[in-house]
Amino acid sequence: MLLRYEKGELVTSPMPEERLFQVVVQGSLNIYFIRDDGGCYSLSTGMTDYLLGDMDLFHSSGNSIYTEAAQPLLCLALSIDRNREVLLADSVFLQMICLSLTEKMAAITALDAASGSLPERVLAYMRYKCPDGVLKGLEREAFHLHCSARQLQRILNQLEQQGKVVKTGKGTYALT
Repeated sequence: MLLRYEKGELVTSPMPEERLFQVVVQGSLNIYFIRDDGGCYSLSTGMTDYLLGDMDLFHSSGNSIYTEAAQPLLCLALSIDRNREVLLADSVFLQMICLSLTEKMAAITALDAASGSLPERVLAYMRYKCPDGVLKGLEREAFHLHCSARQLQRILNQLEQQGKVVKTGKGTYALT
């Protein structure tokens, strides 16, 4: 089926009524990630031949990714649930999916590799690498963050003053 979207209309969201595999035929879209704090982070853009729903074909859990039409958009769409077995049995289709996912992984890796400020890196490290968001042991964690223990202590003090972390013990900080 062909689906038309107007500029600003959501094309995908974490809780769709029906999961669709879509190929952009005409127009462009913006892809956003909604952070836990409600902030919006721009991930990418897509134009003609961009694939949507490729990850949903293999993993059906919701995420915080939204896709919005940046201009009037036309997509070729298939129901994933109704067509999963046929799609997974087609090796040419699977090769196309692998290429799409590889390109997306490369783009995400490039975003992750881009260096941010040390405070941003510390917060991301605590959020995604520390169990329960608790950083323990300044010397060891400074090594992982590629900074000195003194720099890390200074950053944690600043983050504590900003109310983003709280000191829970000697060399131990938790996200608020």
